[in-house]
Amino acid sequence: MNEQQIFDAVQNIFRDNFDDDSLVLTRETTADDIEDWDSLEQINLLTAMEKQFGVKFKLDDVRGLANVGDMVDLIIRLRG
Repeated sequence: MNEQQIFDAVQNIFRDNFDDDSLVLTRETTADDIEDWDSLEQINLLTAMEKQFGVKFKLDDVRGLANVGDMVDLIIRLRG
C-alpha cells in the first residue's frame, strides 16, 4: 500500500468508528477537530488500525502522535 492508500484506509476507520460517512481528514486533523475523539476513542482507533494494517503499536510510539499524519507515518514505518 502506498501512503495515499493508507491514508484512505485510516479515513475509513475514522468514519466507521465515529459513524460519520461525511468525515474528511487531513494530515493535520487532531482530536480537537473531532468532537467525540476522546481517550477511549483513541484506543478504539488504534486497535482498528492494528487489525487493518497488521501492525502492533507500542505505547512509546502512540504517546507522541500529534495528528492523523503522524498516525499514517507510524503505520508506514511499522509496515517497513
